[in-house]
Amino acid sequence: MNSNIKNIIGFIVILITVNVIGNYIYARFDLTQDKRYTVSQATKDLIEPIDSPLVIDVFLEGTLPSEFRKLQTETKQLLAEFQSENKNIAFTFLNPLDGENDPIKVQEQLFSMGVTPAEVEIRDNGKITIEQVYPWALASYAGKSVKIPLLKNTLGATSQERVNNSIQNLEYAFANGFQKLISTKKKSVAILKGNGELDDTKLASFLKNIKGYYGIAPFVLDSVSINPERTLKQLLNYDLIVVAKPTEPFSEAEIYVLDQYIMNGGASLFLVDNAFQQIFPETGVPYLVQEDLGLNNLFFKYGLRISSKLVKDMYSAPIVLAQGTEDDSQYNSYPYFYYPLTASANAHPIVTNLEAVRFSYASALELLESTNNKTVLLSSSPITGLVSYPAALNFDVDIPHFLQTVNEGPNPEEFSAGEQPLAVLLEGTFTSALKNRIKPFKISDKQLPKDESIATKMIVISDGDVIANDMDKGRPLPTGFDKLTQTMYGNSDFLLNSVNYLLDENGLINIRTKEIAIPFLDQQKVITERTRWQAINLLLPLGLLAILGVIFSYIRKRKYQQ
Repeated sequence: MNSNIKNIIGFIVILITVNVIGNYIYARFDLTQDKRYTVSQATKDLIEPIDSPLVIDVFLEGTLPSEFRKLQTETKQLLAEFQSENKNIAFTFLNPLDGENDPIKVQEQLFSMGVTPAEVEIRDNGKITIEQVYPWALASYAGKSVKIPLLKNTLGATSQERVNNSIQNLEYAFANGFQKLISTKKKSVAILKGNGELDDTKLASFLKNIKGYYGIAPFVLDSVSINPERTLKQLLNYDLIVVAKPTEPFSEAEIYVLDQYIMNGGASLFLVDNAFQQIFPETGVPYLVQEDLGLNNLFFKYGLRISSKLVKDMYSAPIVLAQGTEDDSQYNSYPYFYYPLTASANAHPIVTNLEAVRFSYASALELLESTNNKTVLLSSSPITGLVSYPAALNFDVDIPHFLQTVNEGPNPEEFSAGEQPLAVLLEGTFTSALKNRIKPFKISDKQLPKDESIATKMIVISDGDVIANDMDKGRPLPTGFDKLTQTMYGNSDFLLNSVNYLLDENGLINIRTKEIAIPFLDQQKVITERTRWQAINLLLPLGLLAILGVIFSYIRKRKYQQ
């Protein structure tokens, strides 16, 4: 008896000791293959300085369909990881409509905050009901609040794809929200105007995507003609300039202002068309013709040139054309080689885990020798052809030819150009485009004019429509969404990653490109192999019990016979 008491006391002492040690020594182990429960170093660096309570209310509670329960579980586990890194992070899961006397009023309040519901089907004993779920979180810190979307709405995606995309995006969504709460200084982006660039309705989706991170303002270059030096000094107040599909040539003075902005360390994103449509009066057929905007004079010294060749690619997006009469028209999609779908084989964070980006009427980029480093971010497929300008756009001729090429296979001579660069990143030091040349105006500030740049970054994209969004009933659609084919391309993510990288927000990109493998059941196998697996699950345990029973009975019989 005394021995038993000693053993019990010893066990209690060991248990208390282990618990005390556990309060000081803490470790978590992530045994998943994709390390989904390991917080990225960039996120750790972001949440480490949090020195007061950061409270997160997650509106994922109550009766949820299976895919939202999966999202709920993944969100809880991720927030638990955040909390283990910093005890100042606290979170609660709640149903915003639960116990409310006036749920309509609560819904109106949430809607006014931009917290919109998702309508989902709830299946219970064969009965289907439509419920509203709020896949959002509200984070508060130091008197500021920010809403965090947990559901990534990819237009045209299935429920499983939507959940997969959302779980992939969870850590980025929270890190993005935390940065908005913690960040005290925003970098600034100038959207250049004055040379026929895209208007704000065509840039609405892009501007919406970046405005949460950066200060945005239009900047008109017209003032260069009045006071070019003052215009340059004003432009240098911005960290990044975006030139989105200019259609009017840049003057020598404007080129010099852009050049000196880059020489003084300014980052830049150029989306430039080299071809413009014209209709020849004699035939009435539209042609793509080349027009010099003056930017090749700028790019040439930087080690890049937009070629005079139009890219056509076997791996391309379709075009939708109306056929029939005005009263009885039908819309059919056809392969269109002038809409290349671009991808990248390199592991650069801008393009890692990126969906195909859609281009339209893009020119090839030629890489030249220069002092900076160049990275091809996006290129056409190996089955690419080049067409010289002017290029006729005759659908009555082109579409049958495209269909024949798809059905019979590409002509090796017609598609022998190989991969063509369409988006290039340039980094390092640049040589001035006007070095050893007569300058269009004199700069009185001796510290401004430079022949060699401070280290900086630039991205050149050979199609201005990559950034443009479609409109639907006066409302902008997401960048990269084709409303006629209901297809979402990777344009939006590519542009956001590009801006983040140009402004040295590499941590956000690395979080965004983290890949998580979400296992889903193969529905076809579920149907075809259902009976077999039901039999295995039912009979195998019973069979094992029977075998163990026989073995146990045999051992027992031998033991007592002896």
